[in-house]
Amino acid sequence: MKTVRKSIFPEAEDTWATIAARELTDIGEDEAVAKIQSWNLHVFARRAPDDGAPRAGNPILPSDVIFLEAPLPA
Repeated sequence: MKTVRKSIFPEAEDTWATIAARELTDIGEDEAVAKIQSWNLHVFARRAPDDGAPRAGNPILPSDVIFLEAPLPA
């Protein structure tokens, strides 16, 4: 059986910081946010909605898969 990378679907109002605080409690917030962003370039590189728009400044959608660990070796 193949091991699956740990991941979540974010909650409706999640940001990088809220996910980091909830899921990576063993490291500091700045480091946790940086790690999560690096493991989720498919979201991090997405253009965030403009100011004044719903979800302004936050590229994370509730339908995104957010990885909580680095890619597993092949």
